[in-house]
Amino acid sequence: MIDPSFLDTPGLLPAFIEEDRPRAHGAGLDLYEYARATAPLTSPHDWPDAFRAVARGYVETAERAAAEGRTVTAGERYRSAARWYHFAGLLPHPDRAGAAALAAEADEAMRRALALLDPGAERIEGEGFAGWLRRPAAASGAAPVVVVVPGMDSGKEEFHAVAEALLARGLAVLAVDGPGQGVLAATSAPEPEYHRVVGRALDALAGRAGLDLARTAVIGLSLGGYYAAESAAREPRLCAAVSVSGPYRLDWDGLVPFVTETLAQRCGGYEAARAFADRVDLADLAPGITVPLLVVEGGEDRIPGVTPATALAEHAPDAELLLVPHGNHLLGTALPDWLPATADWLAEKLTGSPRG
Repeated sequence: MIDPSFLDTPGLLPAFIEEDRPRAHGAGLDLYEYARATAPLTSPHDWPDAFRAVARGYVETAERAAAEGRTVTAGERYRSAARWYHFAGLLPHPDRAGAAALAAEADEAMRRALALLDPGAERIEGEGFAGWLRRPAAASGAAPVVVVVPGMDSGKEEFHAVAEALLARGLAVLAVDGPGQGVLAATSAPEPEYHRVVGRALDALAGRAGLDLARTAVIGLSLGGYYAAESAAREPRLCAAVSVSGPYRLDWDGLVPFVTETLAQRCGGYEAARAFADRVDLADLAPGITVPLLVVEGGEDRIPGVTPATALAEHAPDAELLLVPHGNHLLGTALPDWLPATADWLAEKLTGSPRG
């Protein structure tokens, strides 16, 4: 198992707080509240409880609002709770039972949020995945479908802004947790052949009203960007794909401890994590990605041991590169510079119009 002393690394806490600030912004957390939650912390061990406390505060106010009939406020509060529960579990904390509980609480808060904000949302589950299907409010006819895939330490509760941007452009969204992700992290290990997960998710949508499964795409973020590209190469039903801050290749020996510890925890040990990292390599797959592919990269996204997906844009036959020079990993520092354009790109590939 992982080395529990990792969280005691000198300087880890302030560095983690600072590095995650743009990610928190991108996920919709209020940055002033983020500062208030992190300011009293003296150890990374205290991170989960601090973020859980904020999440539970949102749940309490949501319950009061719901009891008073203020359903929109209640739904928005539950959605905020889901985000904070998710962020509570970002560190590779040795309390894995606690991490599983946080993921379950995030999942439940999201269920309660959607019940109020989007009652038509459907829970979709199958072998190796669980998520939410949402349809655009103003759809005329069957809507194309985009599968939203999270990354190494992420989950379906993080990328609300991505889902909302796609829904606003007339696309249905299936936001999933796959193996080793979100609510499934405690019971499964990451799956490098993620196209199998995407394929089963598309299978589960068959026969559901309001969907055009002849027009499907995938967008993946961080490690999910690799999953999206791998799926585009191997799942023939996909018509387009987007990789956001995804790796082209991982070099285990060059990876920073946060990444190796997180992978070791989710894979079940260092040996399994190294074996997983060795399989994250798009060199052979890139030429086989024949569908339109958008590679979104931040110019300030530099992670040791990670070859960025700019190489993917060079080797995939129908790839475009959207490079934001001031963007960091996941481009939380540059949301206006990539998200609208990316949502427009997907809408155009699937409908013929950007609908922005």
